[in-house]
Amino acid sequence: MTAVSYQTIRLSKGKHTSPLHGACVMELASMLAGEPFTDHPASVCPVIGSLLRAYNDSIDDTRRQDLYAYASTVVGTRASKAVQDARAARLAAWASERYEQRRLRFLSPARLIKIRLAGASATAPTGADAVRAISKHTDDTHAQVLALIAELVAINASAVVPATHVTMVGAAGSRTTDRASSVPCGE
Repeated sequence: MTAVSYQTIRLSKGKHTSPLHGACVMELASMLAGEPFTDHPASVCPVIGSLLRAYNDSIDDTRRQDLYAYASTVVGTRASKAVQDARAARLAAWASERYEQRRLRFLSPARLIKIRLAGASATAPTGADAVRAISKHTDDTHAQVLALIAELVAINASAVVPATHVTMVGAAGSRTTDRASSVPCGE
């Protein structure tokens, strides 16, 4: 039997027991990170991982191979709870936008108004919910998901809040104005 490596493996649907049986995008990420073979690698943000696992299993084999490059992109994305929360909020907003588009296509204006007034919301910050929000897998929705993955990866602790002026009162009661250092967003 031929040796299987991250260079030769073909992405496939589902969870696998070893690379000899195939790999999903997250299992490939675990291989690239040098971690034990798993679809929940420790070095990957759980929010991003949930989206990639669900999307990997919902698309056809041809589109699935496009995820190959994202396996390396997501290694090292595990971050603070604040960053995970920001990613989850963006994932929920993305899913909500897709559900809203579907509602607008299939509901009459009167029914849509009733739903809005009732406060109905189809958002949940998990990858499976975001994937369910896609009504049909097309080249356009595939491009949107790939862009979302890149957007989620870009939400990180290096995003900074602009520096602000801080007024401090010294021991003698004199006021000094200083520039506060940049503070990581969400930290």
